Amino acid sequence: MPIQLNDDHVGGKVLVAHVTGKLVKADYEHFVPEFERLVRQHGSVRVLTPDRATTDALDRLLWQQAALSFLPHCRIDSPIAAETPIWIDEALEHSGPAAVLVNLHPNPAPFFSRFERLAEIVGKDGADAAAGRERYRFYRERGYELRTHNLDERG
Repeated sequence: MPIQLNDDHVGGKVLVAHVTGKLVKADYEHFVPEFERLVRQHGSVRVLTPDRATTDALDRLLWQQAALSFLPHCRIDSPIAAETPIWIDEALEHSGPAAVLVNLHPNPAPFFSRFERLAEIVGKDGADAAAGRERYRFYRERGYELRTHNLDERG
């Protein structure tokens, strides 16, 4: 099932929660054109992953793209991070600029409020869905405007 990272924005910060099934390789492959679009529109994207294995898998996937569709990316502690538009890492701190945060982590990022936009990917499977509901509650309790998109209904 494809993942779509919409960036709806109506006065202030907006959380866009996308509902999908368990993330599989095809989902990660769908990230590539979405990352291209987000970088083109916003200039920088930070992807917070839940662990080193997910960071490595997404890093490998982005390196496997055709030369003409290569997306410059690195880990947040890389010496070239300041010149790189996409940062992929499991680090729970963020010291640089970025317009969009894509959260693949089961918990809200401690630094989420620094971003203009936040996209959450929420699975339907047990623990992932429960964690997604907790994150939704977390953002709602802090007064963020929430929009959800159920991709199952889109076919």
